[in-house]
Amino acid sequence: MSEQSNPPGLRPVSRRVQAPPDAVWAVLSDGWLYANWVVGTSRVREVDATWPDEGSRIHHSFGVWPAVINDETVSVHMVPGEGLELQARGWPAGEARVQLSITEGPADSCTVSIVEDAVSGPGVLVPRPVRQVAIALRNTESMRRLALIAEGRHREWTGQA
Repeated sequence: MSEQSNPPGLRPVSRRVQAPPDAVWAVLSDGWLYANWVVGTSRVREVDATWPDEGSRIHHSFGVWPAVINDETVSVHMVPGEGLELQARGWPAGEARVQLSITEGPADSCTVSIVEDAVSGPGVLVPRPVRQVAIALRNTESMRRLALIAEGRHREWTGQA
């Protein structure tokens, strides 16, 4: 997925994954795994059959039970095996634009990167440098989780488990 120009001040987070790009893409394109790697998402309630096609949705909840809120994430743009752009809703906090990209690396590895920022709601009232620190911390853990799932699946697929 080609790099789009991002507004200044965004903090991309990248992680090397010891699995090929198709293993990462398999996780991203399985909407039912969304809550396993996206920090803050507590459950997935429904996934459109066409996920991750543009316009398709993951219906999820966020928060800690019993204070969970139902919302959704929409696929805005995707290039199979390369990346995914999402509009993640989490009202009353607002909405965020999230761009994930996968870059092939040497010897069955790749790098997955994420850049995110608030685009509407109360989240945009927090100064960008402050909110980007919090977003980067959360995305660091999300990328760790995504990598662990992709690496584990890759080991299973190749019989290395």
